[in-house]
Amino acid sequence: MSSRVNIKKTEILSNNWYTLKKVTFDYQHKNGKWIEQNREAYDRGNGATILLFNQISKTVILTKQFRLPSYINGNASGMLIEACAGLLDLDNPEDCIRRETEEETGFKIKDVKKIYEAYMSPGSVTEILYFFVAEYSKEMKTTSGGGVDEHEDIEVMELSFSQALEMIVSGEIKDGKTIMLLQYLQIHYPALL
Repeated sequence: MSSRVNIKKTEILSNNWYTLKKVTFDYQHKNGKWIEQNREAYDRGNGATILLFNQISKTVILTKQFRLPSYINGNASGMLIEACAGLLDLDNPEDCIRRETEEETGFKIKDVKKIYEAYMSPGSVTEILYFFVAEYSKEMKTTSGGGVDEHEDIEVMELSFSQALEMIVSGEIKDGKTIMLLQYLQIHYPALL
């Protein structure tokens, strides 16, 4: 832990869906001066995300589902096109993403490749997201996907890789993790184009 941070008080503001904390702390600036600050941090746990791709058909698997925060912030339908993702819960990132992939997309994947990890909204959310890619084939499809929770209503989409990239430009894909994964494939797997 940093010697430039002294946490003085932590209050739980909400512990409903996830935990919202208000933290009062002293922070030492570069000039040596200590300043008291208050910030709220939303702790929803860490997560993992994956982009499935097929080098032969030059396709990717994405999902489409309703996201309330996007709806509240002006997304008229609330629907977002995304890479498969989920919270780690008690799993390690690789086990989590294998489970989420099968539940959400119906594909039982074999080999996954971790490419990086990132804080997605570090100004207010504690989550670290672990990013993976994996190749898929039709033979790996074991169920229709769509999620296992009664609240999940996930549409599985198979798109050409070039179409998915065009959907970033057109604004049809606005999800940050999905854009990062598609651009990773664009850089590291140019034969998909």
